[in-house]
Amino acid sequence: MSDLSNLDFNSMTPAEFEQYLPELFASGEGGKLSEDPRLARFLAANPDCAALVSDLETIADTAKNLLISEQEPSDSVWSNIASKLQQQSDDEPVDLSE
Repeated sequence: MSDLSNLDFNSMTPAEFEQYLPELFASGEGGKLSEDPRLARFLAANPDCAALVSDLETIADTAKNLLISEQEPSDSVWSNIASKLQQQSDDEPVDLSE
């Protein structure tokens, strides 16, 4: 990983920025890159780079929310399944739609 503290964003080209982008995101420590004060002028002057950063932040947030929102079924769901299984004989199909 490069030493990102010495980067001069005021003289950086969009192509150079894109090369450093993975490392910038990796070193962000949970904060939004679009809110990094070191990048404010660069992103304002380079709307395509600002849009790229915004898109990547949206993707990262969406992925994080997908992982967080994964939940186990409630106890009542498991109880309902067990109840349905007990009610059915071995030869009849089990209807779990209720």
